[in-house]
Amino acid sequence: MVQVLIARHIPEAGIEKLQNAGLELVYIGDRQLSKKELIEKLKEYNPDALVCLLTDTIDKEVLSSAPNLKICSTYSVGFGHIDLEATKELGIVVTHTPGVLTETVAEHTAGLICAATQRIVEADKFTRAGKYKGWEPELLLGLDLKGKTLGVLGAGRIGTRVAEIMHHGFGMRIIYHDVAENNYLHDTVDADFYPELEKMLPNVDVLTVHVPLMPSTKHLLDKNKLLMLKKGAVFVNTSRGKVVVESDLVDVLESGHLFAVALDVYEFEPEITKKLFELPNTVLTPHIASASKETRDKMAEMVADNIIAFFNGESPKNQVKL
Repeated sequence: MVQVLIARHIPEAGIEKLQNAGLELVYIGDRQLSKKELIEKLKEYNPDALVCLLTDTIDKEVLSSAPNLKICSTYSVGFGHIDLEATKELGIVVTHTPGVLTETVAEHTAGLICAATQRIVEADKFTRAGKYKGWEPELLLGLDLKGKTLGVLGAGRIGTRVAEIMHHGFGMRIIYHDVAENNYLHDTVDADFYPELEKMLPNVDVLTVHVPLMPSTKHLLDKNKLLMLKKGAVFVNTSRGKVVVESDLVDVLESGHLFAVALDVYEFEPEITKKLFELPNTVLTPHIASASKETRDKMAEMVADNIIAFFNGESPKNQVKL
């Protein structure tokens, strides 16, 4: 019987699919395993398939600990935590869950933009603290979005959807930077393409980040680039924390150059730079941009479908091309 090791519990929608397909499921843990613990489990069970998460480190040492391993299916869109060179060398197929979370992450991003520009978190804390004594003409003034410029860093599925929401819903002008032009954005929101990031940043009122983590994007945004943004700009990141030098972001925010920062991801998560908690103009969510029940269930089903297809002799729909 095909054995699937699930490193950490995923929604039942995926579990049930795997069980109904007649696969044997082992170690469905309820917490994140350390690398050492994951290796121990792989050695103990020597499964045919591994279901991992974005928080797992899947390198050659881990992969080699289960000689029977044939497929690694990650419950995530990103696969930067998996050593693709090692999987290629060992002949292990890798799959992920793209596309399914686009709408959810885009909606969360739009929510963060509104929360940051309208100072919703600050206002909530102010009210709960009993500080509200009546209407004031200059109490917690925020920023209007209509007519402002949204800079999209990374115009893939999610970046494109955020651009649509903010343009059609809020009347924002859209500009973007990516490795190539996105004709759909040109046609739907009249977006302007900037081949050079440094030339886009000075025109941005709100910057939203949607690039994958890879060597070319790690620490892409440092103090120098953040200071290129307009004074009073808003910075939002729902992609990967390591795209930004977090200490530089804190320095630029504390200097007063940025109006506000809204983050769902962090450079050293789950650790977060303490200063971000102390500054009033931050909106911080715990990596939940894709956390709707519908999306997380669909992700689990995709994980299962990828594994089932593989052991049925088919090419998994969401195989990562090595």
